[in-house]
Amino acid sequence: MATAYLTLDGKSLTAAQVTTLARCEALPLVEPKARERVREAREVAEQITTRRQVYGYTTGVGANRTVTVSDSAVNTLGMRLLRSHGGGIGPVVPDEQARAMLTVRLNQLLSGGSAISVAVVDRIAEALTSGHLPLVHALGAIGTGDLSALAELGLTLAGELPWQGGTGPAPAPLPLTRWDALPLMSSSALTVGQAALAATDLKLLLDRVPLVAALTLTALRGSVEPYAEYVHAVRPHPGSQLLSARMCELLAPADGNPRLVQDPFGLRCLPQVHGAALDAWSSLDEVLDVEINAAAENPLLNTDAVDYHHHGGFHMARLALALDQFRLGLLGTAELSTSRLGILVEPALTHLTPFLSDGEDGSSGIMITEYAAQSALAELRGGAQPVKLGHAVISRGVEEHASFASTAARRLLEAVSHFRLILGCELVAAVRALRMDDSAPTGDGELRAFFDRAAEVLEPSIADRQLTADVEAATRLLATA
Repeated sequence: MATAYLTLDGKSLTAAQVTTLARCEALPLVEPKARERVREAREVAEQITTRRQVYGYTTGVGANRTVTVSDSAVNTLGMRLLRSHGGGIGPVVPDEQARAMLTVRLNQLLSGGSAISVAVVDRIAEALTSGHLPLVHALGAIGTGDLSALAELGLTLAGELPWQGGTGPAPAPLPLTRWDALPLMSSSALTVGQAALAATDLKLLLDRVPLVAALTLTALRGSVEPYAEYVHAVRPHPGSQLLSARMCELLAPADGNPRLVQDPFGLRCLPQVHGAALDAWSSLDEVLDVEINAAAENPLLNTDAVDYHHHGGFHMARLALALDQFRLGLLGTAELSTSRLGILVEPALTHLTPFLSDGEDGSSGIMITEYAAQSALAELRGGAQPVKLGHAVISRGVEEHASFASTAARRLLEAVSHFRLILGCELVAAVRALRMDDSAPTGDGELRAFFDRAAEVLEPSIADRQLTADVEAATRLLATA
């Protein structure tokens, strides 16, 4: 099988492509023009520091910004910055997250907004290609730059920390100077990479929601009126319109005789609730497109003006807000899934046995699945707490605000498995109800094909038994593109 490649140009990388590179489904190629842009930027930067003070090149950083670095100390400034900032704590991030960080940082550097050397760019690309990774600790950022994680990368590039994994020889040690240290650290590449991974996985699950919900609606003989085009044309939120059109497409072969005049909220309000989650995902994706391709280093090199701009572009307020919004939107969609699960165990609504049991005296059927889904929902709810409610004043008071986007990204990564489990619980119940009622989706369209795939992997017996394997099989199906 031929190796796939993705070209990085500092301008057009997407969250989905970051995930592809992070999961070793492709290897990076650096666009020659982008590499040349990095080389030219270094030449411009060296000119500027001969005529003015530049933060992190001729001065200290943080509260030390007022300290001018003497000629005798300037040659060691870069490594001192990396050593002092490489103090991450907590668990080591998984390999795919480290690869996502390298991918994002490499692409950002190719935008040419700093003085970093071409050799650093080449070495990061080499590490991604050979699979060698820095050992990066999860904790150390507050949403104003992943300083500790990227300092650990810098120390690894310099040979002071060992590379992990990989094939073939590890990248050779690369001397890093003041021109490289601060530019390398001036990014939230780990946070952005983690958010990209989570957003890619959750997009797949968001796309599975209509399929699972349509199976539940079919089992309940619910109404398609809530998805009518007219309903959403007069209140045209994009996500609601998208979800409703999708449900109509999936349910087109179904008959139009619902059991109830009006279904419970789990079905009737799906366009409004899941539509909001879709809109929140779109907003997050737009923010990620910007951040993945942003030259946000502080100070930011302007090669056209032959000058530097000292600024606050490292602050991830916009990303933190998008992540908070999406986690809350995801929670709403998950809550409706547990609502539909509750409907499926109620005989007054299904016309089947309580808990979809086999009818034996005292049989519990899928009763425990509701408990399990609510347990996963509680995890989602805890992780949906907005990080923007937090605040920090650090560095002797000169850095007096933080976004905590780094925390928000980790919470979104944790949400993936919980959300998948909740949908898996509903899928197990919906397939069981359809089998018991002998009412599989009609026709040979996408919904019927999805039901058939689910029926292949889910145990047909409705006798009381352990259901863990069923839910796990359902989640594997939901995670399959």
